[in-house]
Amino acid sequence: MGVDEQTIDPAEGAAEAAESTTTAAVAPASSHRYPIAPGHRVNVRTGPGTSYRIVRTLPLGMRVPIYCQKPGERVTGPYGTSNLWCNIANGEFISDTYVQTGSDGYVAPRCD
Repeated sequence: MGVDEQTIDPAEGAAEAAESTTTAAVAPASSHRYPIAPGHRVNVRTGPGTSYRIVRTLPLGMRVPIYCQKPGERVTGPYGTSNLWCNIANGEFISDTYVQTGSDGYVAPRCD
């Protein structure tokens, strides 16, 4: 395997493959991985709100890239209350209130 390659779970393979093609244009924002709040397993959803379908749950201690961010449902988490949602892969969002970005605002471009 090359430096940028990794073993991918078959269930996540399609999302990972799509992620690699859709995030190339925002690579500077994706070069950093942000930690998820300690002690939390975070649900990843298909859109920016809790009414969207859960596609997976992040394990404890996970670090995630943020490719873009968009407003959505206002939720409360360990880092406050916000309507900001982070796109961590193609079609996958988590609430910014569970990501330690060091900011209450945008740290990546707005999603289209």
